[in-house]
Amino acid sequence: MSGQEASPTAEAEPGSLHALVLAQLEDDQAQEVVSIPLAGKSSIADHMVIASGRSTRQVAAIAQKLAEKIKQQGHGPVRLEGLPQADWVLLDAGDVVVHLFRPEVRSFYNLERMWAFGDAPPVAAGTA
Repeated sequence: MSGQEASPTAEAEPGSLHALVLAQLEDDQAQEVVSIPLAGKSSIADHMVIASGRSTRQVAAIAQKLAEKIKQQGHGPVRLEGLPQADWVLLDAGDVVVHLFRPEVRSFYNLERMWAFGDAPPVAAGTA
């Protein structure tokens, strides 16, 4: 696992879409969850959440369940991209954008470093 000190859930406002996303990812056992605040960096969303699944099957399951939960909680429609292959699935929920990866794909693209502008450490490929 990563050397993450605190749960990203602690930084989310209770009842917010961001908090819902982080809690659902934790419930679904997503790995190495990172939340990057985008306020002042981009107008595409308020938060970018990046997480890994152990396999394409787990990535797809996490993405589908998360999209369903967001809709059920009244946060509007969710746009899903990349679901058939499930190496990298993008969920666009408006204020929160979620990237779900297989560990090898996540390590290759290293979105944390790009969006955190060097604030986040590089992510090592996880073990299966």
